[in-house]
Amino acid sequence: MKKKQFAVIGLGRFGGSICKELYNMGHQVLAIDVRDEKVNEFAPFATHAVIANTTDEKALQSLGIGNFEYVIVAIGDDIQTSILTTLLLKEMNVPNVWVKAQNSYHHKVLEKIGADRIIHPEQDMGIRIAQHLTSEKIVDYIELSEEYSIVELLATSKIHNKSLVDLNVRAKYGCTILAIKRGETVHVSPVPNEVIYEKDLLIVIGHKNDLKRFEEDGM
Repeated sequence: MKKKQFAVIGLGRFGGSICKELYNMGHQVLAIDVRDEKVNEFAPFATHAVIANTTDEKALQSLGIGNFEYVIVAIGDDIQTSILTTLLLKEMNVPNVWVKAQNSYHHKVLEKIGADRIIHPEQDMGIRIAQHLTSEKIVDYIELSEEYSIVELLATSKIHNKSLVDLNVRAKYGCTILAIKRGETVHVSPVPNEVIYEKDLLIVIGHKNDLKRFEEDGM
């Protein structure tokens, strides 16, 4: 795995968990917060942990933040600070600025000022948990847009020992099986005569309605 450089701004519950996970994965992480107690708390889980006001352009420049490939802006309730920080990062040509949004108004402003990805952690997690709760077949769920998603489905006994040709998922349901995971092995773009076994993990993309039909009727 190629190590990357990340900066995480805002060490609340969301930013703190991202910081820890990236650091545990072996990446270089710069952890930033205005609160010294948060910086002290996360110092063991970061390559560097610093106290800084990220609406101050000189403070950002002194941290060399323009050299980072990814900066995650996980500032909590202070929408103004989040927006000003994002604006400065984009002016400094940080290639990937991911920002936590508080609400739809915040989201619209972040979109206009060029945030590369806008995250709604509570909403996104809520959608995933609801999908898990309502289906034993769904292992994971990624929303691509209002209409399209990728789901990981656990193959049932109903489709055990059947090939992709037998199932004809694209013609019958309008979905595409992107990959099949069996144990630690992943078959990307599986061939038509690939056989599926019970407990295989199918990674499927499609319109939400089509995915639902495949999950309920095809499996």
